[in-house]
Amino acid sequence: MHVKVIQRILGLLLMAFSLSMLPPIGVSFWYADGSHMAFISGFAIVAGLGFLMWLPARKEYRDMRARDGFVVVAGFWTVLGLAGAVPLMLSENPNISFTDAAFEAVSGLTTTGSTILVGLEELPKSILYYRQQLQWLGGMGIIVLAIAVLPMLGVGGMQLFRAEITGPMKETRITPRIAETAKGLWYIYLGLTAACAFAYWLAGMTPFDAIGHAYSTVGIGGFSTYDGSLGYFDNHVIEMVAVAFMFIAGVNFALHFLAVRRQMVGHYFQDPEFKTYLLVQVVIIVGVVSYLLLTRVYESGLDALVKGAFQAVSISTTTGFTSADYAGWPGFLPVLLIFSSFIGACAASTSGGMKVIRMRLLASQGAREINRLVHPNAEIPAKLGKRIVPQRVLDSVWAFFSVYVALFVVMMLILMASGHDQVTAFSAVAAALNNLGPGLGEVSANFTVLDDVSKWVLVAAMLMGRLEIFTVLVLLTPAFWRR
Repeated sequence: MHVKVIQRILGLLLMAFSLSMLPPIGVSFWYADGSHMAFISGFAIVAGLGFLMWLPARKEYRDMRARDGFVVVAGFWTVLGLAGAVPLMLSENPNISFTDAAFEAVSGLTTTGSTILVGLEELPKSILYYRQQLQWLGGMGIIVLAIAVLPMLGVGGMQLFRAEITGPMKETRITPRIAETAKGLWYIYLGLTAACAFAYWLAGMTPFDAIGHAYSTVGIGGFSTYDGSLGYFDNHVIEMVAVAFMFIAGVNFALHFLAVRRQMVGHYFQDPEFKTYLLVQVVIIVGVVSYLLLTRVYESGLDALVKGAFQAVSISTTTGFTSADYAGWPGFLPVLLIFSSFIGACAASTSGGMKVIRMRLLASQGAREINRLVHPNAEIPAKLGKRIVPQRVLDSVWAFFSVYVALFVVMMLILMASGHDQVTAFSAVAAALNNLGPGLGEVSANFTVLDDVSKWVLVAAMLMGRLEIFTVLVLLTPAFWRR
């Protein structure tokens, strides 16, 4: 392992991340909210630490190995959460502890959207902007942005791409060169963000709210500038704009890239994961809306349609916006929505959860095993569309699912041991590990009630969910550190 190479890259990335604290300074001056010093100090601290880390290793230009990439990604996201917490901790409003600041920053960067803050309307505009920006940067992944820049600094990026990109089939690239891949993804990301902000503005939001909510919509984050989330606006048009862009952001960005390059959309419906994703969304929306109409939760059928569709897409894509008290909906609906977040959206999207492609492969493998009981000597390959899936990928999916469930159980038991009821513990861990945001029980509105131990457990869950578990757990194995 090349320790100095890793140190050099982490230093460069920290210095790059410090630049994200400059826009909030401008926002602070524009709105005269008096919070600029928190960001100026935060910029100086993070940039200084990055410089001190980079300086001794500045001449290390050797190529990274695969294990170096895992250390950089896991290490940077951990350091990133702590660095992102600095302005929140230094700010006088909100006046929060280091634990709460780290929870909020990691929640933003991992696009989880769980918050410990209340009274958002009373916070400085620069703090509100910073929270939304954290989710936008975390959505596509700062590492993916960095690998478009690092080649110019003499650092190859394929190792980082393998460690960062979501989903079980990580070798697929939309362009021959990794830097071009990263740039292509970010151009699409920027374009969708601009389109979403413009649509929100046309629907009635102020420019500030439109930009902020576009950040968290396309980033599938769920932070809002209001305690009531998008329900604050009480506007059906805004909610349907959100539904459209949440759905789009949940699609594999490689498909978006090809749509722009080829000027056609037919390939979406040739992709087996997209077809499954579309089917899952339709089933959940129909189920939720039908039950709301059946139980007459809303007097208006239009309200039931809009609120049901909004919550179904928001929770199932792990965005986490709310426009209604879904935790108080009757019957099985709250639990159904939480369970839908385990599926999430497509691989190589900005969503959390296990991803649709993994769930489809699990279903395919289950069907294959049933067929083997009937035809024990038959060779039955697992397929994704017309493509035979290698056994190595199937093994990886099963291993991921097993570890996901085991980690979930352990973390849920820790929260219950800390004194929280089953519903709160279950939904809090689900919200963190799936990078969802809102939960049920005591955490249906915010996570303020949790103790510090529970918050740090959930911080770990957010990071492992964002990095898809193995990127973190591989660092804990003795074999990884052997030469």
